[in-house]
Amino acid sequence: MKTTFSKTWKSSSKPRKQRKYRFNAPIQIKRKLLASPLSKELKELHKKNAVPIRIGDKVKIINGNFKGKEGEVEKIYIKKMKIGISKIEVEKKDGSKSKIPVDPSNCVIVSLKKDKKRLENKK
Repeated sequence: MKTTFSKTWKSSSKPRKQRKYRFNAPIQIKRKLLASPLSKELKELHKKNAVPIRIGDKVKIINGNFKGKEGEVEKIYIKKMKIGISKIEVEKKDGSKSKIPVDPSNCVIVSLKKDKKRLENKK
C-alpha cells in the first residue's frame, strides 16, 4: 500500500483506507477534517451541520470520560487531529495539570467565535 497522499482518492468502505487518507493528508486538508457538529440552535441559524473548529469556539463534550462538560477551545493540534479545551485537564502526580487532547467529533459547538467572514450566507 502506498504511503503518499492522493487527491484523486474518492472513498472506501474499508476503515484501513479511511485512516490512511486522514493520516497521510497534508496539513491544509487535515485542518478541514477537524470539523465538529453544531448545536441545534446553530444548525437552524446557519443552515449547516458542521464547521471546522477554531480557537475561541465554545464546545460541549458529548462522548468520553468528560461527557457533559463545556469549555472554550484553547489549542488545536492539527498533526494529532485533536483539540485542547479549557477546564478539561488532569492532575499529574507532581501536582501540575496537563490538557487532555479531545477528538473534535466527540464535541458539539455551542457558540462560535465572532467573525465577520465565518458562516456568511452566500447566495
